[in-house]
Amino acid sequence: MQLKKITLTELPVLRQISIETFTDTFGAQNTPENLAAYLAAAYDPAKLQQELTDPLSQFYLAYVDQQLAGYLKINYATAQTEAMGDAALEVERIYVRPAFKRQGLGRQMIARAITLAQQLGKTKLWLGVWEHNLPAQQFYAKLGFIRSGQHSFVMGDDPQTDLIMTKEL
Repeated sequence: MQLKKITLTELPVLRQISIETFTDTFGAQNTPENLAAYLAAAYDPAKLQQELTDPLSQFYLAYVDQQLAGYLKINYATAQTEAMGDAALEVERIYVRPAFKRQGLGRQMIARAITLAQQLGKTKLWLGVWEHNLPAQQFYAKLGFIRSGQHSFVMGDDPQTDLIMTKEL
C-alpha cells in the first residue's frame, strides 16, 4: 500500500471515494433520506475544499497496485472535532473500499497516523466509532485503543452516538 497526501486537484477523487465508502459502511443501517442529507452536507465540494486547505488537517489516498483503495484524514490542534488538547491527534476518517477490505490497509493507515502523531510530538491518538459498528470497535481494540468517552454524530435528522477510543503513544 502507498499513501499519497491529497492536494486540491484531487478533490473530485476524494469526494467520490468519500461518498462511496461512507455509503458502503453505513448505508444499510440508515434511511435513504438521512444518508442523502449527510452525504450532501459532509462531502459538499466547498466543505471538502475548506478541509483540504486547513493546515491542521491532512488527507491521504491509499493505493494498492496503483488502484485507489481507501483514504485517511487526520486532525490536530484546533482542527480536531473534539477538544482533546495539544497532545492528541485525531483520526477523523479512515475508509477502505470493499474490494480492498481485510488486506491490512486499515492497520497500515493507523500505523501512518501513529508515525505522523509522533513526528508532531503528540502522545495520544483518538477516533470516534459508531456505537453499532462492532467490527470497527474490535479492530481498534486489537490495535490498543480503549473506549474513553462518547460524542454525538448527526446523520441527517438522526442523532447517533460515536464512542471515542484512544491510544496512548
